[in-house]
Amino acid sequence: MSDSRTVSDLQAEVDRLRHELQSITAESDITSHEEHVTISDYLLTRLAQLGVTSIFGVPGDFNMQDHPTIQWIGNCNELNAAYAADGYARVKEHSIGVVVTTFGVGELSAINGIAGAFSEMVPVLHVVGLPSTAQLEARPLLHHTLGDGRFDAYTKAAEQVTISQAMLMNKANAAAEIDRILTDCITHARPVYLTLPSNMVSEEIPARRLKVPLSRAPPKNQQDVEAFVLDEIVKLVDEAGKDVIILVDACVIRHDLLTATRFPVYAAPMGKAAVSEEYDCYGGIYIGSVSDPVIKEKVEKAKLILSIGALKSDFNTGMFTYRIPTSNTVELHSNSALVQYAQFPGIGMKLLLPKLSARLRKYKERFGELVVPRPRLEVPKEREDVITQTYFWPRVGKFFRRQDVIVAETGTSSFGILDVPLPDESVFLSQMLYGSIGWTTGSTLGAALAARDKKLGRVILFIGDGSLQLTVQELSTIVHHKLTPIIFLINNEGYNIERNLHGMERKYNDIVDWKWTSLLTTLGDLEGTLSKSYTIRDKRGLDRLLDDPEFAKAGKIQLVEVVMDKYDTPRALKAAAELSAKFMGKSAK
Repeated sequence: MSDSRTVSDLQAEVDRLRHELQSITAESDITSHEEHVTISDYLLTRLAQLGVTSIFGVPGDFNMQDHPTIQWIGNCNELNAAYAADGYARVKEHSIGVVVTTFGVGELSAINGIAGAFSEMVPVLHVVGLPSTAQLEARPLLHHTLGDGRFDAYTKAAEQVTISQAMLMNKANAAAEIDRILTDCITHARPVYLTLPSNMVSEEIPARRLKVPLSRAPPKNQQDVEAFVLDEIVKLVDEAGKDVIILVDACVIRHDLLTATRFPVYAAPMGKAAVSEEYDCYGGIYIGSVSDPVIKEKVEKAKLILSIGALKSDFNTGMFTYRIPTSNTVELHSNSALVQYAQFPGIGMKLLLPKLSARLRKYKERFGELVVPRPRLEVPKEREDVITQTYFWPRVGKFFRRQDVIVAETGTSSFGILDVPLPDESVFLSQMLYGSIGWTTGSTLGAALAARDKKLGRVILFIGDGSLQLTVQELSTIVHHKLTPIIFLINNEGYNIERNLHGMERKYNDIVDWKWTSLLTTLGDLEGTLSKSYTIRDKRGLDRLLDDPEFAKAGKIQLVEVVMDKYDTPRALKAAAELSAKFMGKSAK
């Protein structure tokens, strides 16, 4: 275990014990008419306190009672339910996603979605309904088991992709265990796993702990070490003069530091939209050697880079082509800080950033006149009328509005949209690290429900034909709940990203074509009144559609099949694929 994890875990345990003490204090105020609730209701009440209004899943051997403010969203399969919980949590900051499955067959179907949430640090609760406690102890040959008596096999699998687990085998500690894993979920922003045997669902427990809110506070930083880190950072900023930049990445939500100093701000792909891309000090996306040459030079030649929330995965760094000297870098992470070559375990950025922002405000005047070259949204003039990747992405960029929720599937879409600056207050969802194709269909369902709660703008999905074929059933859930995303379906006859990675002519990258414009009326909109579908084959048709006010209003779910050449590839994806081939070649040697 790393030092930073050890320190943060110790602090988390201190915080847990503090919450437990508060709960015990509440327990001391007992009356003869003490209120009791079922374990199910206790859990649902805690979720409501966290702002959860939708729970995703597939019915099985477990059912919770209804709750007045939480709606059940029944999904077509458990994998899509997990994806939906992931998308919901990403849009609904300060809340969590929740997915409910049955024992064995259900939870294993969902585990890929939970793994993606773990990989990309998304807070999701996975609730699993188990056989009764008596059956778990006797271990009879039950359905949904492996047939060998190993009832704990699925829990062991879940331990690999969740940060915390709780098995509610008796009611005496049920409330404390629920509180523990929910606190872990919200403070660490990772998935957690809760099992609830069938006979425990309706067991009654005291409700008194519900009077004590769950702690959202991250583990505290050691004050003297934190003060030293702040002093060292300020010293480096002084020495760098006007040559300081901020690089934001996956673990960052919008923070005052990004705009309080007027330092130039750049983003890694997984940090896209963490800072407003209309901010006049925003410079664009840095992705190593895949970057625009102007951006690459500005970032790599800066005297000081304040890197916030970095996640240095292959596609997020342009296949590990970052050229940022450690001697010029300060890295701030969730549970550690790195100042040049010195590491400071347990110094988390959530508590450090507000203090750093206050210390750096004095430099705002120094950087006030600094001009940052900003990314420009220019639609190219092309002679041919066919829709190219080069034309499509900046053209849809003109279509975006403030507060749109934009979801981009792994591959062509996530790379194609990188260079497109998004309007202020946009929300951008992508799964750059885990990269499970088809993730965006379920994620769009969750995102649309969260966007409705938050009164955000339109939800716009970009997905390829191959990816949609994996998870297409969830369109029916979207139709059923009268959600109105705009879905741009890129029909390029198969897996474009795989063609670029493993051979343009490989037959296994071809797929069977579907009648895409019949999907919505097949999957729920039987009368054809809740949806509309289009096939677009040329630039003129695309322009007409994007300029149509009725289409732009997004009053119903709409699917736009955009026909493109099977070999046409976005610039960033092509460059990343070439670097990947070189990297794989070196690795093989």
